[in-house]
Amino acid sequence: MKRIGSGGPWEDIVGYSRAVRVGAHIVVAGTTATDESGNVVGVGDAYAQARRAFENALAAVRALGGGVEHVVRTRMYVTDASRWQEVGRAHSELFGHVRPAATLVEVRALVAPELLVEVELDAIVAEPT
Repeated sequence: MKRIGSGGPWEDIVGYSRAVRVGAHIVVAGTTATDESGNVVGVGDAYAQARRAFENALAAVRALGGGVEHVVRTRMYVTDASRWQEVGRAHSELFGHVRPAATLVEVRALVAPELLVEVELDAIVAEPT
């Protein structure tokens, strides 16, 4: 089993890893639109937040030996489902050629009020490392 962290404060506070790889399976925890300093990217912009959150999650997949082509499932948690097209556009740009199973769910709130989107990814890499 391999685990990686993002370096963000939530991982130590809550006690979790950004992503875990067991054999060929990579699971990425809920990931938001933050930059390297922990600042929220795209405040007020669901598309920009979705795009950044997916990019952050894909970075975790890559760190564990996978790539976008290995993503088999995505989950999108949004605070306003009426903005699904903005989130969906970001998803399509990154995963449209892969077409993973996908879920979008509206939630009442995320951990910080400026966050509009949180995503999760599951990937399966053909050969375990």
